[in-house]
Amino acid sequence: MAKSKVALGIDIGGTNTVFGLVDEKGKIESKESIPTNAMNPAEDLFKRLFEKFAPIYNEYTEKFQIIGIGVGAPNANYYTGSVENPPNLNWGMVNLITLIKKYYDLPVAVTNDANAAALGELKFGAARGMKNFIEITLGTGLGSGIVVNGDLLYGHSGFAGEMGHTSVIAEGRKCGCGKRGCLETYASAPGLKRTVFELLANSTESSVLRDVCYNELTSKKIFEAAKSGDKIATNAFKFTGKILGQAMADAVAYLSPEAFVLFGGLAQSGELLLEPTRKHLENNLLSIFRGKVKILLSGLPEGDAAILGASALIWHELKNNS
Repeated sequence: MAKSKVALGIDIGGTNTVFGLVDEKGKIESKESIPTNAMNPAEDLFKRLFEKFAPIYNEYTEKFQIIGIGVGAPNANYYTGSVENPPNLNWGMVNLITLIKKYYDLPVAVTNDANAAALGELKFGAARGMKNFIEITLGTGLGSGIVVNGDLLYGHSGFAGEMGHTSVIAEGRKCGCGKRGCLETYASAPGLKRTVFELLANSTESSVLRDVCYNELTSKKIFEAAKSGDKIATNAFKFTGKILGQAMADAVAYLSPEAFVLFGGLAQSGELLLEPTRKHLENNLLSIFRGKVKILLSGLPEGDAAILGASALIWHELKNNS
């Protein structure tokens, strides 16, 4: 009897690394997690990961054929297989493909986490059947993965798709990348928080958020306040949606996607964010694009999205090379 095929998906985060075996339909057969230990070298992470994976591999090889390994990691370059000075990881530059092949002689593909999320959406989520869309991840930062004609757009350097670091307000907020006015500083969980404090400073409007110190304020608290009718919180979402919608309209002018797919904690704010984003996207589109671009929420379960995205990368790679 022929063995069922599965891919090993690995997603490397600053705190935890998750990995699992996923079949071609998106069924997760096994998943595990280990601490990344970000201050240690990459070699330490993969040594611990494959030590934990070894008994799983031995158990599942009787039933499954592992066809390849997909890796989502910060600052990962698809062309070279390397991560280049990833934030929150004390790695410098390291070639993950070379490192992984010391353990398993299987096809390996590497990309950044937002690109992996886009491929997960393409294969298993809300973008199934689409050939042109943009995935936007809204969390502690803003990541994006761009799919054009059914393939990820990597560009000349391998780093195409950094929408979060496009300038949306000249000389605006300072960004962790060193620039000012980046989209990420406005349309992200920390960006929403910064907006609230600017609104509080420039208004005498009463708000439950006035009693919350900066370090204790979270996007969840802002969401709960907005749902209760708090005007400062509501206006923070409106401003965030305005900035995001305008930036998305610029992306449409370049790429004409069928849809934007939003993923991440901030996207779960629902219509509080979607309504102003939709409004300002439409208001800033050329007439030839109006009414033709959808805004969708991710179709991936949040707890499994990272593994599904990383595994989708290698499934997509092998399909393109077959």
